[in-house]
Amino acid sequence: MKRLLLSIAIIFPSFIFAQHTELGIFLGASNYIGELSNDNSTLYWNESKPAFGILGRYNMNDKISIKGGLNYSWIAGDDANTANQSIRNRNLSFKTRLLEFSVTGEWNIPGYQPYGLKKPFSPYLFAGVALTSFNPKAEYEGEWVALQPLGTEGQGIADYGSPYSKTTFAVPFGLGVKWALNDAMNIGFEAGARLTFNDYLDDVGGIYADYGDLLAGNGEIAAALGNRTGELFGGDPVIVDPGTLRGNPDTRDWYFTGGIFFSYNFLDNGLVGIRKKIRRVRRGCYD
Repeated sequence: MKRLLLSIAIIFPSFIFAQHTELGIFLGASNYIGELSNDNSTLYWNESKPAFGILGRYNMNDKISIKGGLNYSWIAGDDANTANQSIRNRNLSFKTRLLEFSVTGEWNIPGYQPYGLKKPFSPYLFAGVALTSFNPKAEYEGEWVALQPLGTEGQGIADYGSPYSKTTFAVPFGLGVKWALNDAMNIGFEAGARLTFNDYLDDVGGIYADYGDLLAGNGEIAAALGNRTGELFGGDPVIVDPGTLRGNPDTRDWYFTGGIFFSYNFLDNGLVGIRKKIRRVRRGCYD
């Protein structure tokens, strides 16, 4: 048995010592680009919100890792942020929480190996897939109102289409850096973008519904929140021509996260202490 373990230690040391798992936490901030961030053109830093999560990482070798993450964050937008008067007159705003589960692959560019601090620092790139739930809300008469059930663009009314899903797939990608503080602990910084397959994180994506249709089909609050321009000019509803764009149907919403993470290495990775056994075998060979 000692000879077998010694052979493994000699032939496969990089394979054994490179593989390990991590568990950790993420703390940072989130933001978004969509219709309510200057019509899909600008990220407003003053709208940044908190983000946090947990992560698990499987390091296949010193170059390639697979990470699973569960993140909770918030994003928000407001037409009042822009200097474009036509967009300000639209007078829409929102906030939503985001619950994201993601699986990403990471490429450690120079290689990363915390065991023995052999390669204790590495920038890395990542990309993968995520599933995200959201629930946009707007403030109306002092209360935050969920927008998706209202159908503010006529969703649910004949000829206006179905309500949008509050769950979307997304493609996360970005970059980061990580440091091994010792064999057990890592610290790092990561920044990434998420391209979603949904244009309604902010509840804005299509055309203005006819005010009368909204009022009759989805109710008074839906009609009030479907077109809020009138709130800036005396409070009476503003009637727009059918087919007038409320958002940009040719784009999808993005959101972003960035922050620091701390993780703990489980260096034996389920090998039942094989490193300790190999150390004992090696010491025995030299006695």
